[in-house]
Amino acid sequence: MNNLEEKLGYTFQDASLLENALTHSSRANESRGKLLSNERLEFLGDSILGMVVADHLYRNHPDLPEGDLTRTRAALVCEESLVEVARELGLGEYLRLGKGENSGGGRERPSIQADAVEAVLAAIYLDGGIGSARKFIQKYILSREIAGLTKPLDHKTALQELVQRESGQVLQYRLVGEEGPDHNKRFFVEVDLNGRSIGSGSGRSKKEAEQMAAAAAIQILSK
Repeated sequence: MNNLEEKLGYTFQDASLLENALTHSSRANESRGKLLSNERLEFLGDSILGMVVADHLYRNHPDLPEGDLTRTRAALVCEESLVEVARELGLGEYLRLGKGENSGGGRERPSIQADAVEAVLAAIYLDGGIGSARKFIQKYILSREIAGLTKPLDHKTALQELVQRESGQVLQYRLVGEEGPDHNKRFFVEVDLNGRSIGSGSGRSKKEAEQMAAAAAIQILSK
């Protein structure tokens, strides 16, 4: 287990937590009650992962609307993403599987690998607290977002590329209004093409409002 702990970047005070995280239900069933499966840890790890990723996206992308936040979080915590983490850690070789599951290729089964990542995350949380769990998520999950794996759509760039298919096109964004108190202000923006309004949008920041206006303009120009 020392090699795995080195890969995880975390040393367990209670090694039994890591052993539990790696124990599949097939092995637990064969033990006739002597071992616990990692299913409860998987349940906890799923919630911790979702919360930490959501918190990161909320704090670091203030201009993203709820829909983009949801799609980005889903991409980061999906099975495919977790399987990539499992393979990077070589987690399959450490799994404790039942004889049938092991002979049937369980170590490479995506669902088993993804569940094990969530279970290991929960084990780290229970052993070392939310700070240790957050470090693990930052290193193996959120680093993929930083690398651009789930880069949100940039509607302003897409609109610019669309109108530049013809030469001499001029885009301009105009702030046309704002409302609400400082802690909950909403901005309203229109985007003009050659002096003519082609879309409007609103958001909690000027940048978000511009993105929404660009998205509306793309829909209009694409008809």
